[in-house]
Amino acid sequence: MKEPVKQVLFWSPRVLCIVFAIFISLFALDVFNEGLGVAKTIIALDINLINTAIIVVVLAVSWRWEWVGGILFVALGILYLTWARHHPSWIVVISGPLFLVGALFLLNWSKRAEIRA
Repeated sequence: MKEPVKQVLFWSPRVLCIVFAIFISLFALDVFNEGLGVAKTIIALDINLINTAIIVVVLAVSWRWEWVGGILFVALGILYLTWARHHPSWIVVISGPLFLVGALFLLNWSKRAEIRA
């Protein structure tokens, strides 16, 4: 395997996960338009950022153990798929990247001997 391919295979799930976490975080910004007080705004912002925190924790685990991260991201995708089954466009936007990142981490894990050589 060529060096650029190794680098892309290693970094692509990690970078895509970070971009996805930032994308999910953008949905929390709507709390500032609700006209709540400072304390309620902070609480609402914290609640809206729980999903981002979960993704960041799974990314931290995935960075060390790619196979665990791959399984967890696929599981998160399935969980969201069952939760939002009445909104097909949401499924594509949220579960799609989770499945992609999970598959890339599993591919990363299966090729780790070649990547790290």
